[in-house]
Amino acid sequence: MIMNRGIYLADPCNVSSLPFWKTETVTIPDFLKIVRDNEYWQNRNKYAEYSDELYFKLIHSMQDLQKPILPDRFSTVEIGVADFARHIGECYADGGISEADLTEYKNHLVYNPALWLAAKDSLSGNIVATGIAEMDPRIGEGILEWIQVSPKYRKQGLGTFVVNELLHRMKGKADFCTVSGKVNNKTNPLALYECCGFSEKVIWHVLSKQ
Repeated sequence: MIMNRGIYLADPCNVSSLPFWKTETVTIPDFLKIVRDNEYWQNRNKYAEYSDELYFKLIHSMQDLQKPILPDRFSTVEIGVADFARHIGECYADGGISEADLTEYKNHLVYNPALWLAAKDSLSGNIVATGIAEMDPRIGEGILEWIQVSPKYRKQGLGTFVVNELLHRMKGKADFCTVSGKVNNKTNPLALYECCGFSEKVIWHVLSKQ
């Protein structure tokens, strides 16, 4: 799937479930269909044999950025790819992402090492929150990829810090930032992103038939 830049920039959430760079590089397998919510309901009888998982896509205008506030007792720290992969795996029931796959991110044209962020508990030394963002300088799009907080440390402002800190690191470089995620996620990432200033929600159906 290759998309015209002008079409994408006119309405990033509504024209693609993916960030722009992925529309140029990702091949959707034959057993998958990705359908915008209104199109799904107009043609839902066509998809009766498919399993359906809902995803949201949001955008941030990069205006009126909120100040990143790291709660007391926590500090940012430099960690390696293996530690990022380990922490992501601890935060997701499905195992997250492998170290090898995460290492491949460094080959993405949107890779920016300044947008890999980790926070630790200053008392225990444990990594408790991580975030990875990417930056497409060709069209000024920032992308939040992985945002997660260890289960025992949620509801303490760490997720908000990670999102706002990554947005600040893209200030002056990104004209807008997009993020996607599962709608039916018990951690409710949609609420976090909307609290941090993301808006213009569009729901996408990821339909699969094995």
